[in-house]
Amino acid sequence: MTEQLREEFKYYLASQEELAKLYNGKFIVIKNRQVIGVYDSELEAITETARQHELGTFLVQKCEPGASSYTQMYHSRVALA
Repeated sequence: MTEQLREEFKYYLASQEELAKLYNGKFIVIKNRQVIGVYDSELEAITETARQHELGTFLVQKCEPGASSYTQMYHSRVALA
């Protein structure tokens, strides 16, 4: 995981309670410590966000309360050449 994505995940952890109240059960896209998108599926979050932002520069996280929600972390994939 890149340092940028690590910082986005730290933001998610610090804001998880508030974010879960707003977006519970959704996949949120975080870039520059801001939620820039909210989607119903991981695939939709990645596909739609990649139209305007380079893969590997944003974090996709399923938003739910509690520690069990981040035992699996979702993030953007880096495109292979």
